Amino acid sequence: METKGKILIVDDEPSICTVICDYLRLQGYSCASANAVDSALKILETVTDVDCILSDIKMPGKTGLDLLRSVKSYWPEMAVILFTGNAEIHTAVSSMQEGAYDFILKPIQLKQVIHSITNALEKKRLKLEVRNYQRNLEKLVLERTSQINDAMQALEVSHLDTINRLCQAAEYRDDETGYHVLRISKYCEVLARGWGLSEEDNWLLSKASPLHDIGKIGIPDSILLKPGRLTAEEFEIMKKHSEYGGEILKNANSKVLQIAETVAISHHEKWDGSGYPRGLRGEEIPLMGRITAVADVFDALTMKRCYKPPFTLEASVNIITEGRGKHFDPRIVDIFTEHLDEFVRIQKEYSE
Repeated sequence: METKGKILIVDDEPSICTVICDYLRLQGYSCASANAVDSALKILETVTDVDCILSDIKMPGKTGLDLLRSVKSYWPEMAVILFTGNAEIHTAVSSMQEGAYDFILKPIQLKQVIHSITNALEKKRLKLEVRNYQRNLEKLVLERTSQINDAMQALEVSHLDTINRLCQAAEYRDDETGYHVLRISKYCEVLARGWGLSEEDNWLLSKASPLHDIGKIGIPDSILLKPGRLTAEEFEIMKKHSEYGGEILKNANSKVLQIAETVAISHHEKWDGSGYPRGLRGEEIPLMGRITAVADVFDALTMKRCYKPPFTLEASVNIITEGRGKHFDPRIVDIFTEHLDEFVRIQKEYSE
């Protein structure tokens, strides 16, 4: 027959243990008893199915409070009920603060013992249910968080893929290979790292900078693909691609697209204020735009375009260094020259 639970009685008076055990067995419980704290602890080490402990507080040697503290250290889920005399109520109250489930005043009333055990076991059951619920909830939260992270990563991959395709859609109008945007991304990484941008900002710029010329979508082919020099009127139309790009990218929630908007509008501004579309000067020009400007001009100089053959590396470097403090941020030009070998490597790796 299944019992209601196993109870360990601890009292230095064997007769009290016997009376309580006999009564509890009649009520459907199984019992074990000990006459000292050390012997009670030995029972707990060997008997794994004890549900509740009833212990006298005042015993020779170690007390019921000592037993309570040991039990809470090694078996924190154990329900412990203490016996106490009237003069020891303050001790019993402090013991409950240390984890006792209840205390019973002496002389012991057996019906009170059953009542306390019933309440203690129910309280223990509820605590275990809450603990299990919390553990299951934590596990569920971790699983859901993992699923959300996976979904967010998949969304980020999809998002970046869409951005890359958008870049290439714009570039294919005047760059059949699409390698230009890859080189710009890599060049910007080198310059941003040399500047000391954080890893996150460097990553964002590497993903945003390929969109610098997205506004070319709005430029007529007759101007964009013209093999010769543009007239003044045509150049004014071409210059509008910066503003078009800003319009296309504005009000985005994505950090990448927010930086891309900044880059699209500002990468043709010049350090001396002679650039477009706003004529910004010096540090008025956003840093991401100043970085992209150097990367973009270097690539335009060294690669073949419908309106010009490629310049030599030496000529290209000279043009950029001559633009130090005029066209370009001086510090970024210095970073460019310090890392020229990386630019050359990238150019070769992503050549057209």
